[in-house]
Amino acid sequence: MLEAILGSTSAERVLLFLCARESGYAAEIARAFETDLSPIQKQLERMERDGLLISRTVGRTRVYEFNPRNPFVAELQSLLNKALDLYPEEIKNSLLLDRRRPRKKSKPL
Repeated sequence: MLEAILGSTSAERVLLFLCARESGYAAEIARAFETDLSPIQKQLERMERDGLLISRTVGRTRVYEFNPRNPFVAELQSLLNKALDLYPEEIKNSLLLDRRRPRKKSKPL
């Protein structure tokens, strides 16, 4: 949907994921969109180099998020939120569902 504006499908996927979840790492983003890891990593590195994203290391994993000092982040996030509203429900739900812990054994499905 935003590929024409952002330049590539990978860039769109990275930005939509980070907009929906606020932070993420390359393998998690690739898994969410069922795509190859390499183009996602390249986009993350490019966006960090250009100052749009920042990263921090958590254990052995590099976690990315939007750079709050970038003057265009607020406008970009509003555009991404508008695009996210237009996505099909199943994609939107998979992006917004942020389960990082296993389900408790006694909890019903």
